[in-house]
Amino acid sequence: MKRKYPDAPVVSVGAIVVREGRVLLAQRGHPPGEGMWAFPGGVVDLGETLAEAAEREIREECGIRVRVLRPFAVVDRILRDEVGRVEYHYVIVDMLAEWVEGELQASSDARQVGWFAAEELESLPLTRGVLELARRALAERVKSNDNVTERRLTAK
Repeated sequence: MKRKYPDAPVVSVGAIVVREGRVLLAQRGHPPGEGMWAFPGGVVDLGETLAEAAEREIREECGIRVRVLRPFAVVDRILRDEVGRVEYHYVIVDMLAEWVEGELQASSDARQVGWFAAEELESLPLTRGVLELARRALAERVKSNDNVTERRLTAK
């Protein structure tokens, strides 16, 4: 399936990975959004589940292994050219994931990759919607970790 001027929407995944109060972002190396920071991800291959695609894309782009927890958000990314034709149309399922192992190393489609705290996000050129989703994911993971700590403390 062609990505530029497609005949139908292209199904893609993004991975929202939170580790120690920071979210993983990749600086895109190719259009659309070249130079912008976004959640790492890519196109779902035929026969691949959303979770498998997200985990593969993170390995390829960032050099780490993650475990997908669940779907987090679904977004449409439709970009039109100067005459109004649909140049790109992605339906992106952003998956919440957790770091399992490995050290970050940009490869594949990413120029750079990094872990960013909430206060660092506003200074980056982000693709549309990333700031809101990153903040939501960071808040949710902190709340989730607090609940785990609370359960451990009360279990004693």
